[in-house]
Amino acid sequence: MVTEAVLFDMDGVLTDSEPVINAAAIAGLREFGVASQPEDFAPFVGMGEDRYIGGVAEKYGMTYVPEMKRRVYEIYLEILPGMVRAFPGVHELLGRLRSLGVRLAVASSADRVKVEANLGAIHVDLAWFDTIVVGEDVENKKPAPDSYLCAARRLGLSAEVCCVVEDAVNGVLSAKNAGMRCVAVEQSFPAERLLPSGPDIIRPGVAQITLADLEVAPRG
Repeated sequence: MVTEAVLFDMDGVLTDSEPVINAAAIAGLREFGVASQPEDFAPFVGMGEDRYIGGVAEKYGMTYVPEMKRRVYEIYLEILPGMVRAFPGVHELLGRLRSLGVRLAVASSADRVKVEANLGAIHVDLAWFDTIVVGEDVENKKPAPDSYLCAARRLGLSAEVCCVVEDAVNGVLSAKNAGMRCVAVEQSFPAERLLPSGPDIIRPGVAQITLADLEVAPRG
């Protein structure tokens, strides 16, 4: 099956922003009396900040309230400049796919403010993507398939002709639950953590992804 669209997760795929949101979440939750540790957040990576922050708050016996996310985002946007970069190969892969006429999308569980801030920080133009799906656009976050199915629907394509690039277990599960091919990268989790979620292929990073991995037909 030839891929007509490649759908990218954002955090941990296009940007190295996972450590930044981790630091912001620890600092933000501390203001609410939660003494969290970096590893506490691992099970919730890719599920959106409500669950990312809320899951850890609940672990420490606190009830999650929206003010927690608002404060975490305030801290995140304060510390973001200069702290994130595009992963090696991101600009090259996006440029190659655009030159081939492949449709592109971002499908992230993060809120729009974070998605737009991250893409701006790594000099990726929002206009490069045919659609951008954010956390506010879907009822059920990853590992539910909603984000990727929403992107495909907006593109007017079936799941069978879409390929996803993901870094997190919950994201891979989301892609597979949507019936899509999935290329996983070891930019946030090692292969042994990713493998049980069922990716079609695992690469060390975006720079190692080939057109064949994505099932994109080369031209010229």
